[in-house]
Amino acid sequence: MPARLSFALLALLLPFAAVAAPQAASGGKADDGVTVYRCTDAQGRLSLRDSPCLAGERQEVRSMLRPKDAPPRPVVAAPPREAFVPQATTQVVVLQPPRPLYECVTPDNARYLSDSPEGNPRWVPAWTQGYPVLARVPTYQPGQLDIRVDNGRVSGGYRSGGYGERIVPTYAGLGGGLWIRDACHPLPQAEVCARLRDRRGEIGRRFSIAQPSERAELAREERSINARLSQDCP
Repeated sequence: MPARLSFALLALLLPFAAVAAPQAASGGKADDGVTVYRCTDAQGRLSLRDSPCLAGERQEVRSMLRPKDAPPRPVVAAPPREAFVPQATTQVVVLQPPRPLYECVTPDNARYLSDSPEGNPRWVPAWTQGYPVLARVPTYQPGQLDIRVDNGRVSGGYRSGGYGERIVPTYAGLGGGLWIRDACHPLPQAEVCARLRDRRGEIGRRFSIAQPSERAELAREERSINARLSQDCP
Protein backbone atom coordinates (compact mmCIF):
# COMPACT_ATOMS: atom_id res chain seq x y z
CA MET A 1 0.00 0.00 0.00
CA PRO A 2 1.49 3.42 -0.90
CA ALA A 3 2.69 5.50 2.04
CA ARG A 4 0.82 8.66 2.95
CA LEU A 5 2.36 11.98 3.74
CA SER A 6 1.42 13.55 7.05
CA PHE A 7 -0.14 16.95 7.50
CA ALA A 8 3.10 18.12 9.14
CA LEU A 9 4.99 17.39 5.93
CA LEU A 10 2.43 19.37 3.99
CA ALA A 11 2.75 22.35 6.31
CA LEU A 12 6.53 22.24 5.87
CA LEU A 13 6.57 21.88 2.10
CA LEU A 14 3.71 24.11 0.97
CA PRO A 15 5.36 27.50 1.75
CA PHE A 16 8.28 26.58 -0.48
CA ALA A 17 6.30 24.80 -3.21
CA ALA A 18 5.86 25.98 -6.76
CA VAL A 19 2.42 24.96 -7.89
CA ALA A 20 2.46 23.30 -11.31
CA ALA A 21 -0.36 22.35 -13.64
CA PRO A 22 -2.23 19.15 -12.67
CA GLN A 23 -0.95 16.04 -14.26
CA ALA A 24 -2.89 12.99 -15.48
CA ALA A 25 -4.39 10.64 -12.94
CA SER A 26 -1.77 8.11 -13.77
CA GLY A 27 0.89 10.73 -13.90
CA GLY A 28 4.24 10.33 -12.28
CA LYS A 29 7.07 12.30 -10.76
CA ALA A 30 8.88 14.99 -12.64
CA ASP A 31 12.61 14.83 -12.80
CA ASP A 32 13.06 18.07 -10.89
CA GLY A 33 10.02 17.87 -8.58
CA VAL A 34 7.68 15.68 -6.59
CA THR A 35 3.92 15.11 -7.19
CA VAL A 36 1.58 15.26 -4.22
CA TYR A 37 -1.98 13.87 -4.48
CA ARG A 38 -4.60 15.50 -2.34
CA CYS A 39 -7.51 13.07 -1.84
CA THR A 40 -10.94 13.76 -0.30
CA ASP A 41 -13.23 10.79 0.43
CA ALA A 42 -17.05 10.72 0.61
CA GLN A 43 -17.00 11.73 4.33
CA GLY A 44 -14.90 14.83 3.48
CA ARG A 45 -11.71 13.52 5.08
CA LEU A 46 -8.54 14.84 3.49
CA SER A 47 -5.42 12.83 2.92
CA LEU A 48 -2.15 13.39 1.11
CA ARG A 49 -0.56 10.69 -0.99
CA ASP A 50 2.40 10.25 -3.29
CA SER A 51 0.25 8.04 -5.58
CA PRO A 52 -3.12 8.65 -7.30
CA CYS A 53 -6.27 8.74 -5.12
CA LEU A 54 -8.56 5.73 -4.73
CA ALA A 55 -11.65 5.24 -6.78
CA GLY A 56 -14.50 7.45 -5.57
CA GLU A 57 -12.18 10.07 -4.01
CA ARG A 58 -11.84 13.59 -5.28
CA GLN A 59 -8.28 14.16 -6.35
CA GLU A 60 -6.11 17.27 -6.60
CA VAL A 61 -2.63 17.01 -7.95
CA ARG A 62 0.13 19.41 -6.93
CA SER A 63 3.73 19.39 -8.15
CA MET A 64 6.45 20.68 -5.86
CA LEU A 65 10.08 21.31 -6.53
CA ARG A 66 12.40 18.77 -5.08
CA PRO A 67 14.74 20.41 -2.51
CA LYS A 68 18.26 20.86 -3.79
CA ASP A 69 21.49 21.61 -2.04
CA ALA A 70 22.89 25.07 -2.53
CA PRO A 71 25.72 25.22 -5.07
CA PRO A 72 29.13 25.03 -3.45
CA ARG A 73 30.82 28.32 -2.85
CA PRO A 74 33.73 29.02 -5.14
CA VAL A 75 37.05 28.47 -3.46
CA VAL A 76 39.09 31.63 -3.57
CA ALA A 77 42.75 30.91 -3.41
CA ALA A 78 44.47 32.90 -0.71
CA PRO A 79 47.24 35.16 -1.95
CA PRO A 80 50.67 33.70 -1.40
CA ARG A 81 52.15 34.79 1.88
CA GLU A 82 55.45 36.49 1.58
CA ALA A 83 58.23 34.89 3.48
CA PHE A 84 59.14 36.89 6.57
CA VAL A 85 62.67 38.17 6.33
CA PRO A 86 63.88 39.73 9.58
CA GLN A 87 65.42 43.10 9.09
CA ALA A 88 68.96 43.49 10.24
CA THR A 89 69.19 45.88 13.15
CA THR A 90 72.21 47.82 14.22
CA GLN A 91 72.71 48.11 17.95
CA VAL A 92 74.69 51.10 19.08
CA VAL A 93 76.39 50.81 22.44
CA VAL A 94 77.74 54.02 23.91
CA LEU A 95 80.46 53.46 26.46
CA GLN A 96 81.25 56.35 28.72
CA PRO A 97 84.76 56.54 30.09
CA PRO A 98 85.08 56.42 33.87
CA ARG A 99 84.98 59.80 35.53
CA PRO A 100 88.37 60.82 36.90
CA LEU A 101 89.00 61.57 40.54
CA TYR A 102 91.71 63.94 41.69
CA GLU A 103 93.69 64.15 44.90
CA CYS A 104 94.49 67.71 45.96
CA VAL A 105 97.04 68.92 48.53
CA THR A 106 96.76 72.09 50.64
CA PRO A 107 99.78 74.20 51.68
CA ASP A 108 99.79 72.48 55.11
CA ASN A 109 99.94 69.09 53.32
CA ALA A 110 96.29 68.17 54.00
CA ARG A 111 94.80 65.97 51.25
CA TYR A 112 91.27 65.80 49.89
CA LEU A 113 89.46 64.36 46.84
CA SER A 114 87.90 66.42 44.07
CA ASP A 115 86.06 65.75 40.79
CA SER A 116 87.83 68.74 39.24
CA PRO A 117 91.53 69.16 38.49
CA GLU A 118 91.29 72.67 39.94
CA GLY A 119 91.81 72.66 43.68
CA ASN A 120 90.07 74.89 46.18
CA PRO A 121 90.96 78.58 45.66
CA ARG A 122 92.45 80.74 48.42
CA TRP A 123 93.52 84.37 48.67
CA VAL A 124 97.16 85.05 49.53
CA PRO A 125 99.25 88.24 49.67
CA ALA A 126 101.18 88.81 46.49
CA TRP A 127 104.50 89.11 48.29
CA THR A 128 104.22 85.51 49.52
CA GLN A 129 104.40 84.42 45.89
CA GLY A 130 107.39 86.65 45.03
CA TYR A 131 105.34 89.37 43.32
CA PRO A 132 106.31 93.02 44.10
CA VAL A 133 103.64 95.24 45.57
CA LEU A 134 103.49 98.90 44.55
CA ALA A 135 103.57 101.27 47.52
CA ARG A 136 103.54 105.01 47.96
CA VAL A 137 106.83 106.09 49.58
CA PRO A 138 107.18 109.64 51.10
CA THR A 139 110.29 111.50 49.84
CA TYR A 140 111.96 114.88 50.51
CA GLN A 141 113.33 116.98 47.68
CA PRO A 142 116.03 119.44 48.93
CA GLY A 143 116.31 122.97 47.55
CA GLN A 144 118.74 123.65 44.70
CA LEU A 145 120.25 126.53 42.79
CA ASP A 146 119.21 126.60 39.15
CA ILE A 147 121.18 129.29 37.16
CA ARG A 148 121.42 129.31 33.34
CA VAL A 149 123.70 131.55 31.19
CA ASP A 150 122.64 132.15 27.59
CA ASN A 151 124.76 134.52 25.40
CA GLY A 152 126.05 136.35 28.41
CA ARG A 153 122.67 136.63 29.98
CA VAL A 154 122.13 135.01 33.39
CA SER A 155 118.72 133.59 34.34
CA GLY A 156 117.27 131.24 36.91
CA GLY A 157 117.44 131.24 40.64
CA TYR A 158 117.09 129.12 43.73
CA ARG A 159 114.37 126.46 43.96
CA SER A 160 113.17 125.56 47.41
CA GLY A 161 112.78 121.91 48.44
CA GLY A 162 109.79 120.11 49.98
CA TYR A 163 108.07 116.78 50.82
CA GLY A 164 106.34 114.55 48.28
CA GLU A 165 105.76 110.85 47.52
CA ARG A 166 106.43 108.41 44.76
CA ILE A 167 105.22 104.91 43.87
CA VAL A 168 107.88 102.25 44.01
CA PRO A 169 107.75 98.40 43.93
CA THR A 170 108.26 96.89 47.35
CA TYR A 171 108.04 93.37 48.84
CA ALA A 172 106.93 94.66 52.20
CA GLY A 173 103.80 96.55 51.17
CA LEU A 174 100.34 95.36 52.19
CA GLY A 175 97.09 95.37 50.26
CA GLY A 176 98.09 93.39 47.13
CA GLY A 177 97.20 89.75 46.66
CA LEU A 178 95.89 87.07 44.29
CA TRP A 179 93.84 83.87 44.13
CA ILE A 180 95.70 80.59 43.86
CA ARG A 181 94.44 76.97 43.86
CA ASP A 182 95.66 73.82 45.53
CA ALA A 183 97.70 71.44 43.40
CA CYS A 184 95.75 68.35 42.20
CA HIS A 185 96.71 65.18 40.33
CA PRO A 186 94.51 62.39 38.85
CA LEU A 187 94.32 58.99 40.56
CA PRO A 188 94.51 55.64 38.72
CA GLN A 189 91.08 54.07 38.14
CA ALA A 190 91.78 51.19 40.53
CA GLU A 191 92.68 53.70 43.22
CA VAL A 192 89.53 55.69 42.45
CA CYS A 193 87.34 52.63 43.07
CA ALA A 194 89.19 51.80 46.28
CA ARG A 195 88.83 55.37 47.59
CA LEU A 196 85.09 55.39 46.80
CA ARG A 197 84.53 52.12 48.66
CA ASP A 198 86.51 53.41 51.63
CA ARG A 199 84.40 56.55 51.72
CA ARG A 200 81.20 54.51 51.57
CA GLY A 201 82.40 52.51 54.56
CA GLU A 202 83.12 55.72 56.47
CA ILE A 203 79.61 56.96 55.73
CA GLY A 204 78.11 53.74 57.06
CA ARG A 205 80.04 54.03 60.33
CA ARG A 206 79.24 57.71 60.69
CA PHE A 207 75.55 57.30 59.90
CA SER A 208 74.66 55.52 63.16
CA ILE A 209 75.93 58.41 65.33
CA ALA A 210 75.09 61.35 63.06
CA GLN A 211 72.41 63.94 63.70
CA PRO A 212 69.23 63.80 61.52
CA SER A 213 70.35 66.77 59.40
CA GLU A 214 73.75 65.18 58.83
CA ARG A 215 72.16 61.81 58.01
CA ALA A 216 70.29 63.33 55.07
CA GLU A 217 73.54 64.68 53.65
CA LEU A 218 75.31 61.37 54.21
CA ALA A 219 72.49 59.48 52.49
CA ARG A 220 72.75 61.72 49.41
CA GLU A 221 76.50 61.22 49.25
CA GLU A 222 76.13 57.45 49.63
CA ARG A 223 73.63 57.30 46.73
CA SER A 224 76.04 59.25 44.54
CA ILE A 225 78.92 56.93 45.45
CA ASN A 226 76.81 53.81 44.77
CA ALA A 227 75.82 55.12 41.32
CA ARG A 228 79.43 55.91 40.49
CA LEU A 229 80.67 52.51 41.67
CA SER A 230 77.97 50.78 39.60
CA GLN A 231 79.00 52.66 36.44
CA ASP A 232 82.77 53.04 36.76
CA CYS A 233 83.77 50.09 38.97
CA PRO A 234 82.08 46.87 37.70
